[in-house]
Amino acid sequence: SAEKRRGLQSTSKNQIKVDLVDENFTELKGEIAGPPDTPYEGGRYQLEIKIPETYPFNPPKVRFITKIWHPNISSVTGAICLDILKDQWAAAMTLRTVLLSLQALLAAAEPDDPQDAVVANQYKQNPEMFKQTARLWSHVYAGAPVSSPEYTRKIDKLCAMGFDKNAVIVALSSKSWDVETATELLLSN
Repeated sequence: SAEKRRGLQSTSKNQIKVDLVDENFTELKGEIAGPPDTPYEGGRYQLEIKIPETYPFNPPKVRFITKIWHPNISSVTGAICLDILKDQWAAAMTLRTVLLSLQALLAAAEPDDPQDAVVANQYKQNPEMFKQTARLWSHVYAGAPVSSPEYTRKIDKLCAMGFDKNAVIVALSSKSWDVETATELLLSN
C-alpha cells in the first residue's frame, strides 16, 4: 500500500534505512547508525523487521541481527524491550518512528526495564566497564572504530586456547573481563 511505502523512505540525516526482503511487505531489513557520543557511534546495526497482517494496528516485530551490548536488547537473540513495540504502539506510527526510537534507545538505555539482566547489571554497577564493553561489541560486530586494546588482548588470549570468538566475547563481557572466570564459563559450556 502507499501508506506502507511512504514509511519506507530513508533519511540519510539520521542514518536509518529500510529495505524490502520480500515483495509483499511481510519482512523488511532495517539499518540504523549508532548515535554520536555513545559507545555505538560509528557502528551500523542491522534489524529484522516482520510486519504482521494486522499492521498498522499492531506493531512490527523487530529484533537486532547485529550483536549489541545494551541493557534493553538481548545480547543473545537481539530481542528488544521497547514500549512502542509492545503496549505503547499507535497505528499512526511508521517504521521510521520505530527506527528513530531504537536509535534513541541506544543513546538512552532504560536499565530498570532490562531485556538483558547481565548487561543491565554491568550498566548500573560499573558504567565505565559497560561503555568499554559496548564499544568493543560495536567494533567487533558493527564495524565501529577500534576499542580497548586491553579487552582485545584478552579476547585473543582465549581464542588462542581454541575457543570460539563469539563465545569468548560473551564470556569475558559477562564475567567483568576476568580471564579466569571467563575461562571457567567457557569450559563449563
